Amino acid sequence: MANDLDKNVDVSLKKFRPHGGWLEKPTNIQPPLEGEINADVVIVGAGYAGLSTALELAEAGANVVVLERDFAGFGASGRNAGYLAGSMGVEFEFFLKRIGREKAREIVRFYDEGVAYVEGRLDKLGIDCDYNASGIIRAAVHASQEKRLRKSMELGLELGSQTEFLDQTEMRARGIPPAFLFGCYQKHGGTLDPGKYVLGLRRAALKVGVKLYEQTPLVSYTEGPVVTCDTERGRVRAPHLVLATNAYTPQLGLLGNKVAPLRVSAIETERLTASQLESLGWQGREGIVTPHFTMESHRLTARNTLVITTKRLNYVYGSKTPNVPDSTAYRELAVALNDRFPTLNGLGIQACWSGYVSLAYDALPVVGETGANQNILYTAGCSGHGVATQSLMGKLLSERIAGSEHPLLSALRHKSPTTLPEPLQWCALKFALGAANRIDGYINRNARRKKLE
Repeated sequence: MANDLDKNVDVSLKKFRPHGGWLEKPTNIQPPLEGEINADVVIVGAGYAGLSTALELAEAGANVVVLERDFAGFGASGRNAGYLAGSMGVEFEFFLKRIGREKAREIVRFYDEGVAYVEGRLDKLGIDCDYNASGIIRAAVHASQEKRLRKSMELGLELGSQTEFLDQTEMRARGIPPAFLFGCYQKHGGTLDPGKYVLGLRRAALKVGVKLYEQTPLVSYTEGPVVTCDTERGRVRAPHLVLATNAYTPQLGLLGNKVAPLRVSAIETERLTASQLESLGWQGREGIVTPHFTMESHRLTARNTLVITTKRLNYVYGSKTPNVPDSTAYRELAVALNDRFPTLNGLGIQACWSGYVSLAYDALPVVGETGANQNILYTAGCSGHGVATQSLMGKLLSERIAGSEHPLLSALRHKSPTTLPEPLQWCALKFALGAANRIDGYINRNARRKKLE
């Protein structure tokens, strides 16, 4: 087994994809900003949040400029697992006592309404991103995970998260692979191709007149009633600035005391044959996540490959975000592939990639305004739930800029915990992630032994 895993890891490293596995650089890359221009709103970051905000504003008649340091979708929006998920995977216990039950219920509603928002946008904008409205299952791989799974589900139900428990008989009736014993099921949401989704938003934004400048990193910005944004070869002025840069925001000198970027990795297998697909069952192709302390996620794609993500998280000293492979993470994901899908023994890995999500210490979104004129808005802290939430954030931020505040945006306003200074943050996060790995490793070893009995 070790030799097979080593072989898989070698293949993965050779096939590291610096842009992620879902998209290629667009052929119509928009030229970088040159010269000086004015706008009603300037947005930095062309991911789900940035493009959704730009679309909402442009549809209302605003003159919108988007600055993107690489190309639209280059960050987490083009690298994630493609789960359009509601509130089911949210760690309710992290924030309930901190913010209170009433606000917690509104935040749960925020997560769930994000699903409906994206579904509506897919329909309105005609974006074909292989969306499978299958729902999501949080599935255990060992009996010892049942207590934690049920506790989270019960707390979620109290806060309005609509889920149901599936026992082993119900899991097998749905065709869920047998490594996943029982689970918590949320009917709404499902899986999609995140690359096709973000490029669909890009096309829609260009169509309605959003001025997108790619390969245009923000060098600096100056506060004032009109914000001035300087790039390498240009300058744009606007009454409002939106920083939709998520894990990269601390590098702009903001939110370094509120969020930490964590590296998340993924592997994608070779295409499954018809007989391999049949061996799995899994006719509904529900997205599956596990209740490990660092979850695993498993899904089938429209191209009949398996994408497995997370399993191992990493933090780089100083909140840096180097775009480099993570061989340890790919090795652990290869182990998960063998553990959960024994009928696919020998299936090769065709691609691997890594990217960054931003995490606040309470695992909640971080959204607000800064500057003397309170006209610099920011959104970060997606914590791996960005497909739905950061898309919906576009609507909330556009309404805020227009002069009104949605109740869900009000609910998200809270005092985020202050992060630790370096080197304490590096030490604390490495310790926490290492402890999670050890606990999860113990569970996985017990699951393997159970299969051998």
